[in-house]
Amino acid sequence: MERRKQNNVGACSTLVTLVDSIRAEEDDKVPIKMKKFVTKCPKILFIEPFYGGSHKQLIDLLLNNTSHTFISCTAKKWPWRARCSGLICSQLIPELTTEEILFCSSVLNLPELLGLRPDLNKLKKIVYFHENQFIFPIRQIKGRDIQFAYNQITTCLAADQVIFNSNFNKDSFLGNLKKIIKMLPDYRPKNLLDKISPKCMVLYFPVSFPELPSEKQLDENELHIVWPHRWEFDKDPELFLETLMELKKDKYSFKVHILGENFEDVSATFGIAKEILKANILTFGFVQSKKEYYDILNSSHVAISTAIHEFFGVSMMESYYCGCFPLVPNDLVYPEIYPKECLYKDPADLLKKLRKYCKNPKDAIKARSKLKIDVQQYSGDTLLPEYLKLLHLN
Repeated sequence: MERRKQNNVGACSTLVTLVDSIRAEEDDKVPIKMKKFVTKCPKILFIEPFYGGSHKQLIDLLLNNTSHTFISCTAKKWPWRARCSGLICSQLIPELTTEEILFCSSVLNLPELLGLRPDLNKLKKIVYFHENQFIFPIRQIKGRDIQFAYNQITTCLAADQVIFNSNFNKDSFLGNLKKIIKMLPDYRPKNLLDKISPKCMVLYFPVSFPELPSEKQLDENELHIVWPHRWEFDKDPELFLETLMELKKDKYSFKVHILGENFEDVSATFGIAKEILKANILTFGFVQSKKEYYDILNSSHVAISTAIHEFFGVSMMESYYCGCFPLVPNDLVYPEIYPKECLYKDPADLLKKLRKYCKNPKDAIKARSKLKIDVQQYSGDTLLPEYLKLLHLN
């Protein structure tokens, strides 16, 4: 397309349209990876536009215990899933047969899907919030763009029931609803909290805990640290890696497992830390085998979160269950789940606690032995009946 000339704009002499920015080779060459599965006499229509991580764990647990139709997209390019999954899924969902309930995560723009597929309106619609966009850390706010948060508001309005995975998740959503609406320049809708709040409830994420060896074998001479998180900025890997490099500079002895999925856009700090900490690193990157993952947790003294965005934290709960002492921020969901002994107030406090445990790993073992967290309230064995009750299946 020929670029249109713009007069009297000085150096900005050309304008480029949206379609001008699309490379020809991008057209129709992107491979489609999705799951579409229908059991006999399905009762639940499960839709997961971001089928990975905790989203996948929850859906897989429910799939194993229901008759269903299941539609999903891969866990990549989250912003595009949130923007476009309504349209995408509208074309993937087959004609309804015996389905009575629609269950989806809040990644899906539910009202958009219902507009494109009006036949789905007759289903009871349940939305599960793994996270909310109201308090998601944003590196750069562009024009006060609230589209993702706005989508979650309209999704709640379209839903019959809204489930949050923690009280912190629910409270931070409902408590900030009016603030988000105030960002609209005019024609601000009213009474949204009154419409959404009665639909909301908390049902903790159902963690599938592994079978553990009868005894936890730990190195009493050198501290073993594990960081089991996605390599993305909302988990603040820079803080974790900089803390380790500070320990190294101060000549503290430790070993570390840096786990979690990593993607194309990875902080340069990982490469720097890998070189500086090469003598300390035991594992660097995602572990495919669940057994190996649990073995690593079982051999570690301390599990650390440096997250700046967390609404439950499956990997930290798994780490605690496997015998790690959790060190977590005194913020977000963590004070809801972990006692004060596990909370650090700032980076300096985290470094101070790690120095203590590096000096004497037995202190970490002793501290963990004193912790009493009721993991059964987060167990899939305990929570699955509650989920099935929600789906009218028990």
